[in-house]
Amino acid sequence: MIALEELEERCEAFVSGRVACDPAHDVQHIRRVVNNARYLTELSDANFNITIPAAWLHDCVQVAKDSPERGQVSRLAAEEGCRFLAGCGYPVEWLPAVQHAIEAHSYSAGIAVRSLEAGIVQDADRLDALGAIGIARCLLTGGALGSAIYHPDDPFCAQRSADDKAFMVDHFFAKLLKLPATMQTAAGRSEAQRRADVMRDYLSELGRELGKGVIRDEERNW
Repeated sequence: MIALEELEERCEAFVSGRVACDPAHDVQHIRRVVNNARYLTELSDANFNITIPAAWLHDCVQVAKDSPERGQVSRLAAEEGCRFLAGCGYPVEWLPAVQHAIEAHSYSAGIAVRSLEAGIVQDADRLDALGAIGIARCLLTGGALGSAIYHPDDPFCAQRSADDKAFMVDHFFAKLLKLPATMQTAAGRSEAQRRADVMRDYLSELGRELGKGVIRDEERNW
């Protein structure tokens, strides 16, 4: 069996040349997800030999954020990642668990989590969409897609449905602030809530700067 440290080095080299499609899903994103997975695995007493390879390989296939194939990309990544692992001498009996963990990490795929390790990889990826780094990634992606930052009349979707294709801030309401409720582990849920609070503070400051006044906690509609 290949040692986990050596396997990680091979995984990092493998994904480094395959993540140029989406600026918010670069190698640094993958490294952060791996670090999140390592932290959650330790707290949850899960199998590092499943969570860490799955975290490294979860985005090894990419399509554009606005591609109609977006909902299938995690399945494609799972297949490609398992082919890579099989060629590295990775234990064949763990491949189905890694495949499921990669498939189930995706928000858009909507695949139900069936294992602790899959839940950890899903949480690890979703944590990177929250907090300070989540704000940066949201704006980076919105800029790449040509979206405006916010709706000029209703920036916080108080009187309209969120349209995150048109406005970057709408993505907070369409998806990001809903992520804490989807977390699979207690540690992931706690950290997700903390990071979501950072995003809510950002929205409150944005409201102040846009002349909407100070938005008190009890007045927030997010």
